[in-house]
Amino acid sequence: MSISSYPFDGQAVSEGQYSYLFRELSSHSGIADSVGGTGFNVYGDSSGMQVKVNAGFAVVRGHAVQSTATETVTIAAASAAQRYDRVVLRLDPTANSITLAVVQGSSGGSVPALTQTDTGVYELPLAVVTVPVGAATISAGNVVSERRFLGNTVGGWTTTTRPESPRVGRLGLNTSTNSWEFWDGTQWKDLAPTINWATIEGRPGSFAPTAHTHLWADITDKPLTFPSSPHGHDWDDITGKPTTFAPSTHSHAWSTITSKPATFPPSSHDHSQFVTSSETIAWANGTKRVHNDSVSGSGTYYAVWVQGDGTFARNTSSIKFKENVRDYEVNVDAVLSLNPRIYDRKDVFSDKGDLREGQKDEVGLIAEEVAALGLTWMVNYLDGEIDGLRYDLLGVALIPVVQRQAQQISALEGRLAALEAAQS
Repeated sequence: MSISSYPFDGQAVSEGQYSYLFRELSSHSGIADSVGGTGFNVYGDSSGMQVKVNAGFAVVRGHAVQSTATETVTIAAASAAQRYDRVVLRLDPTANSITLAVVQGSSGGSVPALTQTDTGVYELPLAVVTVPVGAATISAGNVVSERRFLGNTVGGWTTTTRPESPRVGRLGLNTSTNSWEFWDGTQWKDLAPTINWATIEGRPGSFAPTAHTHLWADITDKPLTFPSSPHGHDWDDITGKPTTFAPSTHSHAWSTITSKPATFPPSSHDHSQFVTSSETIAWANGTKRVHNDSVSGSGTYYAVWVQGDGTFARNTSSIKFKENVRDYEVNVDAVLSLNPRIYDRKDVFSDKGDLREGQKDEVGLIAEEVAALGLTWMVNYLDGEIDGLRYDLLGVALIPVVQRQAQQISALEGRLAALEAAQS
């Protein structure tokens, strides 16, 4: 192993030695200008298949290059598919020069790679030029700058133009985020990150509150009135009580009634409003018993509605029964807020007067909650009060939900395909 030192008087110093020395002084290759300055800025002006490059001074792997006037660089004719070219400052030690050059991409391909060797050709990127199919000129919108700027102790850059392969501790101002950052050997990290609860490590998952009080004025959503808790009064303490008591409207459980008859003859009635001869409902055009309680086989069957007056009606959807047809915008967010519930039905008295236990663990929706979401078109009303739900319209409500999800899936697939293409 030999040790060399330079430069000294009367000593020959090689190009490679000077290059190595200046690389250490300037930290890396780049444009000698403020971040975002005009030095060696590449732009298109729609003057033809060419771009312009501003004057500037740069250091490329320890070698200096200076341009004192705006240069014109030719871009090759458009390809059969969109192409990406790169404008670079190319250091060629063999030719003893640094020149403006274009690294032409392939038709339909991605941005071409740079040549960056330690002793041979080294290319410093200036801009990426998009060449659309059939392009005859290069406009300003077709050029994206990727210049990197010089810095000694500290530097300045954007997120996309950070120094490549920096040393641990490299420090600079990122003008994209307006924050100081440093290289920790693996990634760029914020020198003075903003601390919030989400970024604190080792924080507890929950906090048990200590005993405390709240002023009444500080409590939100408090009720306006308060029903009294269950309590009693002595009979002697009640004033203005009547001497006799007519019973108010009330009921008795069937099991508590004594001397009730064992059977109940039905009162005189008929079903002529609903049933015609031969056990056939005229409007339904079919038998009452559907082929031994099965819907298989021949015949015509309908979904049945019961109208408010107790009559039956079939559910029709043909356009021949409709007019004034128009689009209806379903509130997708309201549909997504529907909350399935499980509940027990209340006990009720049957037509025979016996108390029947309500269905347990029944699953469904609560009509008042559906109405509160603004989906009143799914709610049935009886005597001016909410009574039930049109569950048959739930499928209609779900159509725009599925359509929006299909659009979101399609958009995500498109973005994923574009990302995979960009990474290929």
